[in-house]
Amino acid sequence: MNTLFRNSRIKLSQGLVFWREIGEKTPIIFLHGAWNESSQWLSVMESLAQDFHCFAPDLLGFGESENPNIHHSIDLQVECLAEFLQAVKLEKVYLVGHSIGGWIAASYALKYPEKIDGLVLLAPEGVEIAGQEEYCRKMRRLLNYPPLVVKLLRSLTPFTKILGWHEKIAQDLQLRQNLLPYPRGCQLLFKRRQIEIEAELVQKRLYMIDMPVFILQGGQDTPDALAKSRVYAQLMPKVELKMISHAGNDLPEFCAGVVALEIREFIKGN
Repeated sequence: MNTLFRNSRIKLSQGLVFWREIGEKTPIIFLHGAWNESSQWLSVMESLAQDFHCFAPDLLGFGESENPNIHHSIDLQVECLAEFLQAVKLEKVYLVGHSIGGWIAASYALKYPEKIDGLVLLAPEGVEIAGQEEYCRKMRRLLNYPPLVVKLLRSLTPFTKILGWHEKIAQDLQLRQNLLPYPRGCQLLFKRRQIEIEAELVQKRLYMIDMPVFILQGGQDTPDALAKSRVYAQLMPKVELKMISHAGNDLPEFCAGVVALEIREFIKGN
């Protein structure tokens, strides 16, 4: 599969950006999720390459793109995307974003609406739901555990089993282990000041997105993810929400064929 793809790098003012590219004709930009990088789109892009010019950058601080020692934010990612599109000479595109990529895509559409033909958002982040602030505090605590605390919790397994706490502690430690390889995703979603995260949320501005929007959501995803997709669907004027009942939180990988088909139909219908 990878032999069909063109891998490139470009130096932008924010840092070096890596991207994968395949196909021709109508341009589509794919933005990956918080716990991934551009390779999550390979199967989707290959399915669409005959009819579309597909680009999938690694977001700044992710994958093979540079991880500069600067303050990272959603707005920084938006400006990096804007400069990237200018550098590769794309005047107007379709944006497809998963998770945090959906948040960046929606933020870009709000700032540069004239440069977007349409949006496809898969389980997008970036809106407020009940209990979110408490969840962010919990995640900050979990990610900030010193290694000594983690080691202590693991050593207490016989006691936590007796107390009935073992399963919950084991799940939290596994979650922490899964997220640590993605420090920029952790920072953007959890490890910034709450007031800064809230200032970049988009729910109060979604009514301004006037281009066609298609939301794909896995029916087996978390209740929070389902709630966020519904917030987007309720607040945008030209939007369709489609549930993929058997899918979870990994739509681009688990349902690549379905995702590619839905993107194709959305673009052809607009």
